[in-house]
Amino acid sequence: MSHYQHILIAADFSNHSQLVCDKARQIAERNNAKLSICHIVEDFPITDFAYEPMISVDIDMRDALLESATKQTLALAASLNIAADNQWVQFGSPNHDIVRIGQENDVDLIVVGSHGRHGIQLLLGSTANGVLHHAKCDVLAVRLHDN
Repeated sequence: MSHYQHILIAADFSNHSQLVCDKARQIAERNNAKLSICHIVEDFPITDFAYEPMISVDIDMRDALLESATKQTLALAASLNIAADNQWVQFGSPNHDIVRIGQENDVDLIVVGSHGRHGIQLLLGSTANGVLHHAKCDVLAVRLHDN
């Protein structure tokens, strides 16, 4: 196994977030590595009432989503002793922006949760799959089981 120096947690705030964080913390402790965290609020386009071209989520909703995500990220980061300059909350595409944050910050391991997908969900893909296929560093997909 590689000696990791900078580990990025891709948080999704699901019921299993703590499991993903615990795995990342264990690896960071074993490697004496810096731990960082990010959350990307997905920019879901919506159609206007006349079915015109797609428009992004309105500004008020966007601000509320970012505020909520920031609060949740701060709480998780505090429980993991992650410094403020190692926390990122952004609006965008999780697949793209998690990888981008990792590259911009010399991350050598990204830890992300992965649900076992079946059927149409498998065809549509997942954040874990997108990160796995685009990251230049190692990716740990922590298997999450729905109860």
